[in-house]
Amino acid sequence: MVDYPVEIGRIAVSTAGRDKGRFFVILDIIDEQYVYISDGDLRPKDRPKKKKLKHLRLCPEVLGGIAEKLRTNARVFDAEIRSAVRASKSYNDA
Repeated sequence: MVDYPVEIGRIAVSTAGRDKGRFFVILDIIDEQYVYISDGDLRPKDRPKKKKLKHLRLCPEVLGGIAEKLRTNARVFDAEIRSAVRASKSYNDA
């Protein structure tokens, strides 16, 4: 099993909770255990979910455009997140 680094813009799949099996993008890293995630749909960017890393499976794909916007505090729309997650290879392979 390959462990991918935790970074802003990385695709992750929830492995526990009522959102199990849903794909998200990491918006922010809180500490070693927690991150904020969003899917642009049920969890919009303005209301991200705080989730433990042990309840996420990190995917190899990083959404570079969204990651860059998040780092530079540029505006990111929920539709951008939603379409990028659905267009990702990880989402389509599942």
